[in-house]
Amino acid sequence: MTPLIYDNLLREAEHLCIDVHEKPMSPRNKGLYGDNVIWINKMLITRTEKACTLAEEIGHYHTSYGDIIDQSDVCARRQELRARQWAYWRLVPLTEIVRAYKARVSGRHEIAEFIGVTEEFLQDSIDRYRDKFGLFVVLDKRYTIYFDPLSVAELFQES
Repeated sequence: MTPLIYDNLLREAEHLCIDVHEKPMSPRNKGLYGDNVIWINKMLITRTEKACTLAEEIGHYHTSYGDIIDQSDVCARRQELRARQWAYWRLVPLTEIVRAYKARVSGRHEIAEFIGVTEEFLQDSIDRYRDKFGLFVVLDKRYTIYFDPLSVAELFQES
């Protein structure tokens, strides 16, 4: 991905007719979505953190409905998970993990930096992929992506 992920997501939100505003918020809130408006906590330090938060809030636009603030409600928790999953697939698609492997990037910190997400977001993405696929997944019949530990193996076909 490009280092301009936050800017690209802002353009995507604009295309979807979603207004995005940065404003100081409680430290426990990184972002909020409601009625085609996204608020990003201005206190988030890096554009990378803001990008991860904005992706999740755009995920709410695509996957959520109603008031889901009360996370003690099972339906609200499911919608929260769907929005996060949308963000994981959007910012850390399996192809990006392969691209990092091809660029000989190793270690979670370097991979996260290469993709343009926080280490925490990368780990959460990997955890979700592992929950969905198990210990590994084969991509395009060419790569096996292992989730624990994170690694990629290229499959060679005999000719």
